Amino acid sequence: MSFFHHIHPYPPFNLEKATKLIVGTLPPPRFTTGELKKGDVNFCYGSIDGQLWPILNQLFDLQLDFEDTRKAIDQRKDFLKSRGIGVCDIVASSRRDKIDASDIGMQAVELRNLLGYLEKHTQIDTLLFTGGNSKNGPEYFFRKHIKPLGIKLKTLSNEVPRQYSFEWKGRTINTVSLTAPSGAANRAVGSIALYKDLKAKDPSFTTIDFRAMQYKPFF
Repeated sequence: MSFFHHIHPYPPFNLEKATKLIVGTLPPPRFTTGELKKGDVNFCYGSIDGQLWPILNQLFDLQLDFEDTRKAIDQRKDFLKSRGIGVCDIVASSRRDKIDASDIGMQAVELRNLLGYLEKHTQIDTLLFTGGNSKNGPEYFFRKHIKPLGIKLKTLSNEVPRQYSFEWKGRTINTVSLTAPSGAANRAVGSIALYKDLKAKDPSFTTIDFRAMQYKPFF
């Protein structure tokens, strides 16, 4: 049976200067093949269908371009560097029977050695997961990554976004599991009581507004 080998196209970014790391899984398969859509940016979280950069654009009034240009890439890199933020998605590659961007469709997943990066870059103190502990999400894979070493996440807050901490090589590292910045997660956002309450008070309030409110303290 044939399968698609979904390889992460981007190496970790800005680990040398970052105090926080954004940790996702894989960009859509078209970023592996290079067959980008109109509005995609050839960089981490650059899918026109994704919401991370629109959220950050709104939060920080970045005036980002959403097109496949060097300028658009540099805008995103400059922002991350200015905020001391790196990117290190936890999945190096996976196999897919169906070529889509779903986390659940990933099979034979190979993980990056995120703990190794943390050991090397000792100034990093926070991991920002772009999703929670549902199967094949970034927090899910990180728990799988640390389990053989007996490392456990200590709960700091059970409110969404859930926050944890763990000890590694003599230091404490915090984690935050943000609501996934994907269109697919909009249904989950719509079921959150706080979102419903805010939407009832202001009908123009959107799922992007909700994420922006959630993300702001951590970026």
